[in-house]
Amino acid sequence: MEQMISAGLAELGLSDRVPPEAAGQLARYGQLLLEKNQVMNLTAITQPDKVAQLHMLDSAALLGCEAFEGKSLIDVGTGAGFPGLPLKILCPSLEVTLLDTLNKRVQWLAEVSQILGLSGIRAIHARAEEQALEKGFRDSFDFATARAVAELRLLCELCLPFVKVGGLFLAMKTVDCGQELEDAAHCIKLLGGRLEDSFDYTIPGTDVTHRVIRIRKVAPTLKGYPRRWAKIQKQPL
Repeated sequence: MEQMISAGLAELGLSDRVPPEAAGQLARYGQLLLEKNQVMNLTAITQPDKVAQLHMLDSAALLGCEAFEGKSLIDVGTGAGFPGLPLKILCPSLEVTLLDTLNKRVQWLAEVSQILGLSGIRAIHARAEEQALEKGFRDSFDFATARAVAELRLLCELCLPFVKVGGLFLAMKTVDCGQELEDAAHCIKLLGGRLEDSFDYTIPGTDVTHRVIRIRKVAPTLKGYPRRWAKIQKQPL
């Protein structure tokens, strides 16, 4: 895994921008993921080379669209830690919050962070629509990320409230998300966002192309958002 990750980082043009031990740490993270996956459902991807490509390098590609050094990021619906944990490994000065609704995953992520010797990272067990109302979380982060969590309209309501004015919500999507973007136009504006140019990339070693939807926070999110999850699902903005 380490060799494949190292080659992939070079292909993405990131080798000179990340710590020399990053590929080894990502490989170790991948090993821990596969070991834990035998007793807890963390990923459907179980081949080491695919973990390297479709999890680690997919997450690493975000470094090509923004500068994360010295900034803060919340990864909403982080699951097994993607993309937040790889971004922390690749950019140690990034302050990362991993948010998930399943406490077992959160506990495991905290353990992995400790094993890898990471500081400036925290794993929180909470629902996004509730945590976004808390002081220190609302309008507080330079970046919010979400990967394969939900439709864009729903994601915007869950994620944009966390982002400070001037910050960015980065939604990781497939390249055929045009209809989602159209449907989300009203939602983005209502929640204080503005759509910026998207960022497309091909995962090294594959023919898989993904798109990062970049939404700039230009105004504080209105009071009353996010709504309860049942309402968000039933009546998307």
